[in-house]
Amino acid sequence: MLDKIKELSQLLNESYSEKSVVTVLSDFFAEHYNSNLCNLVLNSEYTSNNKLYPLYKYSKVIGYLEFDKTTTELESFLDTTLYMISLKIQNLVLSERMQKAIDFQHSMKNIAKIIETQYELRYIIPLLGEMIDKFVQNHLIYIFIKEDTHAFKLMWPNTCKETKIFDIINAEPLKRVTIEGFGIFPLVSENKVLGYIVTKNIDSKLTLKEIEYLEELSNQAATTINRANVYAEILKHATLDALTGFYNRRQLEERIKQEFSSSQRQKTPLCGIMTDIDHFKNVNDTYGHAVGDLVLKTVSKVIRSQLREYDVAGRYGGEEFALLLPFTKLNEAKMVAERLRDSIEKTKIDISEVNSESSDKEISVTISLGIYELKETDNEEDLLKNADKALYQAKGTGRNRVIIYE
Repeated sequence: MLDKIKELSQLLNESYSEKSVVTVLSDFFAEHYNSNLCNLVLNSEYTSNNKLYPLYKYSKVIGYLEFDKTTTELESFLDTTLYMISLKIQNLVLSERMQKAIDFQHSMKNIAKIIETQYELRYIIPLLGEMIDKFVQNHLIYIFIKEDTHAFKLMWPNTCKETKIFDIINAEPLKRVTIEGFGIFPLVSENKVLGYIVTKNIDSKLTLKEIEYLEELSNQAATTINRANVYAEILKHATLDALTGFYNRRQLEERIKQEFSSSQRQKTPLCGIMTDIDHFKNVNDTYGHAVGDLVLKTVSKVIRSQLREYDVAGRYGGEEFALLLPFTKLNEAKMVAERLRDSIEKTKIDISEVNSESSDKEISVTISLGIYELKETDNEEDLLKNADKALYQAKGTGRNRVIIYE
């Protein structure tokens, strides 16, 4: 037996996670005792028809090893080694929980940095949803926000088929509640319910640690959402997009009118460029919205560095940008566009700070561009409309290229 204890001790010392301990124990007991370890359960209230061997922390049961069959020899071995197994599991669980807590605080800091200049809920909510998903496993997560009509709108994910959730949140519980497999966490700011974070899993309960995470995230979310609502009216009258620093759509339209009028009056050339980031949805789906926002900020910074002081850059919508190049002929605009395309392609974007879990520490993106030079017979809408048609052609013929509207 001593040799087996030494072997098990060495195997456990080489284990680095709860999952690897289960694998080691399963293989060990199958090889030496012809017994199958069915489960390792860290729950003191667990019951089963199979044979259970308790794991202890001091004198308190913290879980069980569950076997489909046992022998006298196996029971004797477990009497000697259960304490050693319990100690290893305790250390691993403690280590994993500490690491998770560190990751949680790190993520909280990162998300605060990411959203500190972002005031649009359609960008903020997916970031919060992805963060909650990361730390509350085995549960479906829903985020609802109250609209002006006082109805609750699902903001994340796209669909919710659980009609019971709507019945529960319409009752507006002001405190956290758990009911029928649902966890309801109100987003409260200044004594007003702004929305709810809802978890759903019929088969398992939220752990105390998960509840702590959700309560902290709810407080963070409520503060952020309230701030977004406060600034919403202000941003309606703002001229700049908060994320990129470019003109927003409303101000861009004003600048188009100004540049069109100036071009017509002075008989000077004016070119428009429409551009967007290739496969941007894949970036969000693969790395998360936080990385998507970082890509938008990086691309806009590179674009601005390549333009002249009097050139106009606007965020047209999503990952699409519009550029106005006054006093610029078509051949010159093409040179600018190619320079932009090349600069973006060569830019390495460090995503390690906003997505520490990804094996990719740096990513690259490309852009497609469409160009149009205003003609004397055109109206102001033709400038970007025709540039957008050229952009559509660039994306349809392979992306990462410049197309001139013909």
